[in-house]
Amino acid sequence: MERVRCAWGDSAPEYVVYHDEEWGTELHGDDALFERLCLEAFQSGLSWITILRKRPAFRAAFAGFSIDAVAAFSADDEARLLADAGIVRNRAKIAAAVRNARAAQQVPEGLDALLWSFAPSAPRPRPATLADVPATSPESTAMARELKRRGFAFVGPTTAYALMQATGMVDDHVATCFRATGGGTPRGAPVGVPAGIRDHVSGAQAPINSHTAAAEGRRVAGEGGTHGGHEAAHG
Repeated sequence: MERVRCAWGDSAPEYVVYHDEEWGTELHGDDALFERLCLEAFQSGLSWITILRKRPAFRAAFAGFSIDAVAAFSADDEARLLADAGIVRNRAKIAAAVRNARAAQQVPEGLDALLWSFAPSAPRPRPATLADVPATSPESTAMARELKRRGFAFVGPTTAYALMQATGMVDDHVATCFRATGGGTPRGAPVGVPAGIRDHVSGAQAPINSHTAAAEGRRVAGEGGTHGGHEAAHG
């Protein structure tokens, strides 16, 4: 029997594997989450398929996304990356990756615990179609705010939400997808961050639809879309 996927998951062979094996699957580990944080930032303004195809080159260029290794990158390393045709050669994004590695080193509880502390703690309705998948959430807005406070760059609410989707903090597989589980129940629980940080969620913006946001020009400057929304456009 043929598997029914989220519409974007059938649009390219690379997407089939990514959708079936990675997107929405819980991911843990400081370095593993740092990689996804970096790649989501590099995706800004580009198709996610471009990032997937360049991921082996990214991993080679960024020392396997070891936080300690990237934090030690020098100006010469940044120049090397700018000359590397295998990756996205964007000076601001490269500098942000190095800055974010250094910021991650300063997170006492570890990047894993910090990011997962923003996983929704209440049940969420499962999107019926891609049009129901939001571009941001109160939790992603709170995550982006806290990351900025801690010195991270290039991680706004939209990028933060894409990270949450990709790493299983939220499950946005649509209702008809074979990977849809448990009616959109939450993944994970608050850990590692004082309760006051999560309290910021109550004042954050309500979720908006990714298609509507793009159409109305409300997307945060310097950010890409969430996979559930931007993949439908990228095809």
